[in-house]
Amino acid sequence: MKVNQIDVDNSMKIIDLINQFDDSGVLGAGRVARACNILAEMIQDEDMSVFMSLGGPLIPGGMRNIVTKMINEGHVDLIISSGANITHDLVEAFGGAHYRHEGKDDEELNEEGIGRIADINVGSDDFTIFESEITEIFEKIASKKQVVSIQELLYEIGLLVDDENSFVATAARNNIPIFAPGLIDSMMGLQLWIFSQDHDFVVDAVADMHYLSDIVFESEKVGAVLLGGGLTKHYTLASNVIKGGLDAAIQITMDRPEAGSLGGAPLEEAKSWAKAKCGSSLASVVGDVTVIFPLIYAAALDKISGD
Repeated sequence: MKVNQIDVDNSMKIIDLINQFDDSGVLGAGRVARACNILAEMIQDEDMSVFMSLGGPLIPGGMRNIVTKMINEGHVDLIISSGANITHDLVEAFGGAHYRHEGKDDEELNEEGIGRIADINVGSDDFTIFESEITEIFEKIASKKQVVSIQELLYEIGLLVDDENSFVATAARNNIPIFAPGLIDSMMGLQLWIFSQDHDFVVDAVADMHYLSDIVFESEKVGAVLLGGGLTKHYTLASNVIKGGLDAAIQITMDRPEAGSLGGAPLEEAKSWAKAKCGSSLASVVGDVTVIFPLIYAAALDKISGD
């Protein structure tokens, strides 16, 4: 099959461009098109549970509304997030914001109480409000329960957050579980530790595995949307080992495979570990999640509405 040249014009929709990528079928364009096709198939398959992992600064980087929309649309059934993405979601839920970096050097930012994530700035005042608000929420939860799993904690937090754009709150209201195996490695984790110093309150990370394994076993098929690499990617893959691996998955990452890290490993490698089934539909795309995933998801929505 030959490589077709890509055509563009001023009347194209996103799906038209992705279809041009599909007709080309090679390099990054081909991988993006395959990821779009797999995502659309996963969403439309009523027998498939869709797990989504959130690694890297996705919420500070502008992906918050997309994650929330996927929950509201029923396009994702379970989320595995870094603690940082949960923290930054709640920073915005409590009235804070993320700002574009405007060129000051990092020592100047330090003096002004501003933290930098690449070209994104976050003010310490917003974190001060976060610390106050999350501590009040911990107080309410601890008054009812002394021991909770991480998933239960995030569910209870979500029910107490009043922000329709918060993915944590939206997940709780839609009964979509959020797991965060690295929660302690975040500002929320720091606040949990501080709170535990004078409260009889325990977060049991192992307890999550009972609930997560039940979901895996009860799902006829499992597909995954892996955004970024690291712990959230591995937790998603590893949770499905108990049933022979994922049936379908897409991954978008900037990580490279040469060093052997999981973040850069192509999804095909997961078959050797039974983290993805032999014969599963897989697509690995190298690139920036904040550019590529909105394109893929928008095109998948076009495909679904056109079917």
